[in-house]
Amino acid sequence: MTYGLLFDMDGVLADTEGVNVTATSAMFMELYGVAPPPEAYRPFVGKGAVRYTAGPAEAMGLEIDIDRAVARRAEIFAEMLADAEDISLPGVHRLIHAVRAARDWRVAIATSSPADKAVVALRASKIDVDWFDAYVCGDMVQRKKPDPAIYLMAAERLGIPPERCVGVEDAPPGVEALRAAGMKSIAVTNTFDAPDLADADWVVNSLEEVDVAGLERLLRGGA
Repeated sequence: MTYGLLFDMDGVLADTEGVNVTATSAMFMELYGVAPPPEAYRPFVGKGAVRYTAGPAEAMGLEIDIDRAVARRAEIFAEMLADAEDISLPGVHRLIHAVRAARDWRVAIATSSPADKAVVALRASKIDVDWFDAYVCGDMVQRKKPDPAIYLMAAERLGIPPERCVGVEDAPPGVEALRAAGMKSIAVTNTFDAPDLADADWVVNSLEEVDVAGLERLLRGGA
């Protein structure tokens, strides 16, 4: 029997949540001369580039060209990470390679980020997309998290039923998406505090706490 481990990217594989705020605020200042406060982005973490950009603009009553705004945000994001040495989060490389080495496991990326932005973040994290058996990003689906579409597509591409998959998230919309997909969920407190992630099946402070044995326990009903 085969099992799947599905990773979100921003805030799970790559330490990019702060970069997202800075790049998006820089875009707003450049194009519109005003930027939302940093906390304005928080309700939209994990919901994809369009909602992350449009949500704070709507809250300010600011009309924007969303296609231009998202594209410029991605350009600034890439510029900020061009010389990054390694922005992967603790335990990420070890866990990916441990699961890849396990006979009965497959790994996937399931991120709401668009492909161009995801590639930049993975490169800056020294993570090779070829390490993954499936790769789904936000511009491959119409409905973003908390809708389960991204996770369901990733499971389908792995060829593994959702009930034999575990997803790793850092934000409440991602945890909600995993639950809706019928998957087990691990939430890591890189972006939100544990109480905000309480709906996850297993909450950890770092992926250094997770190993293949722990994943198997989680699928059996424990953590």
